[in-house]
Amino acid sequence: MPTFVHGKGTAVYLDEFIMSDYFNSADVALTNDTAEVTAYGATSKSYLLGLADGTLSLSGMWTADTDGSDEELQAILGSASAANITVAYAAGTIGNRATIARCDEVNYSISNPVADVSTVSADFQGTANSGALGSMTYGVTGGVQLSTGSSIDYNALGALSGVDGAASSSAGGAALLHVPVNSISGGTTTIKVQHDSASNFASAADLISFTAVGASAKTSEMVVCSGTVNRYVRATASTAGSSGSITFMVTFARF
Repeated sequence: MPTFVHGKGTAVYLDEFIMSDYFNSADVALTNDTAEVTAYGATSKSYLLGLADGTLSLSGMWTADTDGSDEELQAILGSASAANITVAYAAGTIGNRATIARCDEVNYSISNPVADVSTVSADFQGTANSGALGSMTYGVTGGVQLSTGSSIDYNALGALSGVDGAASSSAGGAALLHVPVNSISGGTTTIKVQHDSASNFASAADLISFTAVGASAKTSEMVVCSGTVNRYVRATASTAGSSGSITFMVTFARF
């Protein structure tokens, strides 16, 4: 029997912010252009695949809150830096699916109906020029959640559960980090993605290392890797801090 997922469990991360409280719709579209190459004498049409494309749309409620929907969507419109976005499906369970994206906001709309709540919508365009994306040529792709997005105390950080990719792959991948809440003080926090050919990670090796997260800092970063990605992957975190807690979401996509 299929395992269906209810949309109410979706979580949305935008750069260093968790935006789930503001949005109620997240739509992803991956397309590929086709060029017709049907010749005389053919009895059915023939096509060649062309350029890949990826878009993402977010919509929900307008608010003037600090770090809320209006402030953040206004801030990144026209920005020279692409936005890091994770849409996590059935969020909160390691291994569940996610869409990860590094794309440019190209449209922002506000609606104020007289008899309803004020709303916002934003459209994002993936592009091969949105940073060093390796084989992630259109900036939007499917991946898996490597963390739960829950708060972890500084002295409880370590290796999280591994995710089985069914087989190793050879074309690299991309990991996306969001840190929306961080009260750790006294030192930086290091977050990595590791891989191994065994489920017990007996020979775990670092695959991707994010920039060290400063004390009490919020941040977001996408990092790509090339070459072999072993069958199992996991996120790990450690800190030189002496108090506090941190909330982070890590997602990973194979190419």
